Amino acid sequence: MNVIADPLCQWVGETLGLDFHTSDNLDLRPTQAVATVVHQQGSLKQLDTAWGIKPAWAKNILINAQAETVMQKPTFKRAFAEHRCLVPCSGWYEWRQEGANEKTRKMKYLFSAADNKPLLMAGLIINEPSGAKLVTLTTAPIPSCAPYHNRMPLFVDVSNVDFWFGSTPEQLQPLLCNDNGFGVQVEKLCKIL
Repeated sequence: MNVIADPLCQWVGETLGLDFHTSDNLDLRPTQAVATVVHQQGSLKQLDTAWGIKPAWAKNILINAQAETVMQKPTFKRAFAEHRCLVPCSGWYEWRQEGANEKTRKMKYLFSAADNKPLLMAGLIINEPSGAKLVTLTTAPIPSCAPYHNRMPLFVDVSNVDFWFGSTPEQLQPLLCNDNGFGVQVEKLCKIL
């Protein structure tokens, strides 16, 4: 994830009406602190979390859940029903193998909104004894993102924030995929040898 605090905090405050504070992190990674927005006691609030969970059955940390199956998966079902969140961010990253044979290299790409506005990534809060943990939701990519990865983050439009927090899981079905009209800009950043 990509978080540029200054415009992001101001935008969240003006758009969602809450006092939101986060720090710049141009390459936010799993297990790091992530500021999220939750709905508690009738209003939107900031909740600081750590990105990722490690269920006893999992070999690795889980940072994502598929939006298409989140209502059925025992690990995520309750959190989707009761503890949804939004993650304000400036963008996200994907890596893609490029080149042929021995010249194959991993290339890093930054994805952001075409209008340069912040994004609201959909997520779940998993409450653990060590604190609140974040799992972000992914879905099938829109056409402009498909050449880079077979999944992408699920985003909630600002016009659907109340619906995201105030609806039953079944009512949210229409929001569990990104609109193909969602404008994305892609920037090639660097290669990793």
